[in-house]
Amino acid sequence: MIYLISDLHLDHKNIMRYCDRPFSSVEEMNRTIIDNWNEVVEEDDFVYLVGDLAFGRRRSKMRYWLKKLNGNVILILGNHDKGYLDSIVHADKCVLFYKGKKFLLIHDPKMVNSGDDWVIHGHEHNNKPEKYPFMNGKNRTINVSVELINYTPISLDFLVDRMEDVVYWKAIDKEPVFR
Repeated sequence: MIYLISDLHLDHKNIMRYCDRPFSSVEEMNRTIIDNWNEVVEEDDFVYLVGDLAFGRRRSKMRYWLKKLNGNVILILGNHDKGYLDSIVHADKCVLFYKGKKFLLIHDPKMVNSGDDWVIHGHEHNNKPEKYPFMNGKNRTINVSVELINYTPISLDFLVDRMEDVVYWKAIDKEPVFR
């Protein structure tokens, strides 16, 4: 199985305020995200982490977090990932072909020229839901920031099954607007 997620920001206290995350402490946030991940991802699964695993001066090393997470993680670099990669498998962007669809995986959607491919990104969190909702059929973007997907990796199968019928979808727990 293939999963996607972005913007975990583990160890980042201020992200709870910036993005109105429903946690009372960094420890609760870290634990919830890790538990949610491990509930759905199995050891043989692949997870494309579309940037920003952790953040902060006191953040733990990437290897520390990756040892706690199930699956095989492929990191698409986010703006907070540089400088502490610990020789992790990573790329600035990635093209993924799946079930007849072509996806460009990139952290910041503003770094993409318009095209026919679907763009799977993070970076925008839940800060601009009108421009970067969870799923935007018109612009062909999918925002997998944790705030929009219930702090849980989402399967590529789930996305493919829904992408043709949806105009936009603000968050995973909200109702989609269909064509």
